[in-house]
Amino acid sequence: MSHTPAFTPPRNLYVGPRLKPTKGLSLAVTMLLALCAAADVFSVVAHVNMYRLLGGVSDGGFASYAVEDGERADRLVGLGSNVYMVALAATAVVFIVWFHRSRKNAEVFAPDIQGRRAGWAIGGWFIPLGSLWIPHGIASASWDASSPAAADGSRRAAPRTLLTAWWAAWVISLVLGKLGSALSRSDDLDAYRQSVGVMLAGDAVDIVAAVLAIFFVRKLTHMQRTKAAAGPYATV
Repeated sequence: MSHTPAFTPPRNLYVGPRLKPTKGLSLAVTMLLALCAAADVFSVVAHVNMYRLLGGVSDGGFASYAVEDGERADRLVGLGSNVYMVALAATAVVFIVWFHRSRKNAEVFAPDIQGRRAGWAIGGWFIPLGSLWIPHGIASASWDASSPAAADGSRRAAPRTLLTAWWAAWVISLVLGKLGSALSRSDDLDAYRQSVGVMLAGDAVDIVAAVLAIFFVRKLTHMQRTKAAAGPYATV
């Protein structure tokens, strides 16, 4: 005698777009951003040393200048720049992958408020000048979509203070870096020392930007995981 097997209901009836995991990527981004901050600290030390050395030359003339000290200071600045660029390149790749996945998840939560297609979460970073606001707009929409719902089920966007602070610090560090690079092309000693001071300031602001970016990545990842746990979303 045959028996009809008992019906087992599916564990998840959700059949819409699936969420993409971001926890592992967020941990990787966090560690890489910390590495960038450490490289910035090294650059700060190198630029402080160079600024002090140039100040001594400016005050006492080249009679107080030791060639060995100048070469050592220049090597430290160059090493700091190279280490930072390597750390930044690695961080950018992993961050953009995380950023794109977070944007895809935001489309699952609230497709109606996503102003640009998910591909812009990658391409937006490579558009001259446009990279200063396109990724910020995508991040804002992802943040709003991932915010927890109100008690009545309506959308309630979390304050964007953290996002705004991170973006402002990152843009300021970019501007200071460009300005410092432009000033460094001058043959005037005082102008070159000023460029070192501007680069030093840029390094300091970039440390702040890296720390704020860590908090932003962790916060957005946490919001998306919390919202996903509330259902009825499925993950890949």
